[in-house]
Formats: sequence, C-alpha cells, structure tokens
Amino acid sequence: MAKKQTKAYAGDPGDEHVEKVTPVMETPKPKIEVKPKKPTWEVKDRRYVLTRNRSPLTYTISTTGLYWFDEEKGYEREVKYCENQRTVFVDEMVGQHRMAHIVFQNGILVVPREKSILQQFLSNYHPKRNKLFEEVKPREIASNQVEMIEAEIDALVTAKNLDIDIIEAIMRTEFGSKVTEMSSKELKRDCLLFAKQDPMLFMDLVNDDNVVMRNTGIRANEEGIILLSDDNRTFTWASNNRKLMNVPFDEHPYSALAAWFKTDEGMEIYNSIEKRLK
Repeated sequence: MAKKQTKAYAGDPGDEHVEKVTPVMETPKPKIEVKPKKPTWEVKDRRYVLTRNRSPLTYTISTTGLYWFDEEKGYEREVKYCENQRTVFVDEMVGQHRMAHIVFQNGILVVPREKSILQQFLSNYHPKRNKLFEEVKPREIASNQVEMIEAEIDALVTAKNLDIDIIEAIMRTEFGSKVTEMSSKELKRDCLLFAKQDPMLFMDLVNDDNVVMRNTGIRANEEGIILLSDDNRTFTWASNNRKLMNVPFDEHPYSALAAWFKTDEGMEIYNSIEKRLK
C-alpha cells in the first residue's frame, strides 16, 4: 500500500502554501514458507512376532501394570492399552478404561494401520518389546541382508587373491597344525569356504598383522627351529636352548611371540627364522 509523503515549497508572496504529494511504495515483505512437520509415526499395517522363533497356538501378552520411563518428564509413567482411549498413558486417559486382550496366534500378530495406538503401545512403550516380541521391519531386514551379502562378496574376492602363505597363516587359526598336511588346492578351497561362512571374522584375520607372524612362530616350532617349554611360558632356540623370550602371564604363547617379533630384538630373530623356513 502506498503512503503519502508531503513536501512544502515557497511560491510568490501572498500565494497559498501548496503541498506536493510524492507516492512512496512499501517494499513487500518476503513470505516465509512454513513447511509442515513430517509425522514421526508412519501410518501403515504392522506385523509382530514372538522372539526366539516361538509359535504357540495362542499367546497373550500383558496390557496392564506396565511402566515406561519418560525422559522428558524424568519419571516413570503407567501405560496400558484400552480400546476406547486415544493414548497409552494412564494419566492422560479420560472416562472408563475398556481393556483389550493382545493375542498372538502361531507366534504372529498383525495390527492394521487403523489401530495406531495399539501399534505405538507395542512398538514404543511395552517393556517386553524386543525381548518377548518384536516388530518385523522388512526395510531393516533387507538392509542387513544386503550388508551381509556385500561383506561375503568382499571376503570371497579377497580370499581369491591371497597368496598361499597368507592363506596358510589364516587357515592355521582354524585347523592348527593340520594345514601342514594340506595341499595348496585344499587350503584355497577351505579358505574360500571360510570367507563365505564367516566373512567378518575372515576379514579381521586378513587385516591382523599378527596372523602371519603367529603362523611363522608355529611353523618354526613344528619344524624344530624353536621350542616352547612344556608349561607354555618360554621360547628357546632348538639348537642350543638359548632363551628367546618369556611369555607374559595369561597370554597365548604364539600371540605373545608374534607381538615380540615386532620389537627390535624380535625382528632380527623373525628374519632369521624366515630364512631357515625357506
């Protein structure tokens, strides 16, 4: 809307005072678009199952005498499910409380989208959720499955490209001294199977610097280059019984040996052992 701005000026003596009107336009204020808040609860049908693959003909879960800790309020609030209430919080309920039974059939309970209060009671507030029962979440299941499949692929590709010495070191953690009697093809096959069955553990072993050094120590012992005392506390040279190292208390002897190989003194011994093994 325009406002009038007046400006006075002087004419000939005796003339009347004249005002000149200059229109001034107001700068329009930019409109602030208020975006609607996204609902925190997705309206959809939901499926619940009893945990540990239990599937009794019928199973009824408790709906009363339950409490949920409210972080914002700082205290526990009683919760229960009533068919005629629009909330699960007892302190917000109005009028009579018409209780309802929650029954799983063959270990499954399907709750339609129209019963959102029951869904929220089961998914967010029931103290036995994720213990006695859990919501089936297809998206999360698919995401986890994709991660596992990708991890399996990565492990198999890694296993396929490993040198046989590394394969032997890794497989020794599974089969012990048995790997000494296995052919290269057998080691390769079992390595691929191991990568497929437990890709996470396999990749951990691949990335563990101590695996190769631990394998070197075991091979040196098997071939009589070094000796481990009967009490698993001391490594010595087999040729002259000269002590190499003491194993710290509560440590696996070959893990301790692998760690010792990384020290200045141990690295010289490690290089010497590698030459003898070759």
